[in-house]
Amino acid sequence: MSSQFKTFFLMALLSALVVAMGAMLGGRTGLMFALIMALAMNFGSYWFSDRIVLSLYKAREVGPYDAPMLHKMVEELAARAGIPKPRLYIVPQEAPNAFATGRNPENAAVAVTEGILKLLSPDELKGVLAHELGHVMNRDILLQTVVAVMASVVTSLAYMLQWGAMTGDRENRGAGIAGLLLALLAPLAAVLIQMGISRSREYMADEAGAKLSGSPLALASALNKLGAYSRQVPMQAKESTAHMFIVNPLAGKSLASLFATHPPIEERIARLQQIQQEFNSFKQ
Repeated sequence: MSSQFKTFFLMALLSALVVAMGAMLGGRTGLMFALIMALAMNFGSYWFSDRIVLSLYKAREVGPYDAPMLHKMVEELAARAGIPKPRLYIVPQEAPNAFATGRNPENAAVAVTEGILKLLSPDELKGVLAHELGHVMNRDILLQTVVAVMASVVTSLAYMLQWGAMTGDRENRGAGIAGLLLALLAPLAAVLIQMGISRSREYMADEAGAKLSGSPLALASALNKLGAYSRQVPMQAKESTAHMFIVNPLAGKSLASLFATHPPIEERIARLQQIQQEFNSFKQ
C-alpha cells in the first residue's frame, strides 16, 4: 500500500471519527461544525502539521554554525539518499530521542533532543540520523505527522464528549451514554491506527538507515542505549505523537506501553545484526 493511499485512508477514517463526535456533541449543528473542522484539519495537517509538531516540543532550528557536526552528518546522508538536506532542530529535553516531520522531502525537518546528543557516540548518532532520513526517503513523514495532528484533535473532542456525557440531563441519558462510549473508543481507534502503520515503517527506516550510514551495528547500539534510557526517563511527550519518534518516548509508562507504536527493540536489533551479516557476506 502506497504512502499516499495510507495518508488518504487515515485522513478519511479519522475525519469520520471527528464528524461522528461532532454529531454527538451538537446534533445537526455539531455535525456541520465537525465537517468544516475535518476539512480544515485535513488542509492544515498537510500544510502546517510539521510546524505544529515542532512547536509542540518547543524545538528550535539550528544552523551550521550552531551544530556543525550535526549538519555535516545530515548533509552527507542526504546526499547519499538523493534528497534535499532537511532543516535541523533541537528539542530541549534530556530524554534521548529523535523524529522527522514534514509533508515531503523538499520540506522535511529532523529533530533531536539535547539528551541524545549527550548520550550517543558520533557513529551511533549518525545511525539515528540515517534512520530519520530513511523516513524522509521513504516518504512516510507526511503520514506520521498527519496522524499525530488528527489523533490529537480526536483526543480533544473525546474529552469534550466525556464532559458532556457527565453533565447532560436525564432526558438525553441514552445519547450521553452513546457519546461516552464513542469518547472512550475514538482515541483507542486512533492509537490502533498508529500502531498498525508504525511497526512496519520503523523496520523500513531501520533498514534504510543501516544502508545510508553503512553501519547497521552502530544503529543497533544506538537503539539499545535509547531503549534502556527511555524506560528509566520517559520523555515529556504526547501519546498522539509517540509513533513519530525513533523509540517509544512513553516506554517507561506502564499504561502507554500496552499500546506501543514501535516494534520491540530486541527485534529491531536482531534485524540490524542480520543486515550486518549480509554486508559482511557481500564484502567477502
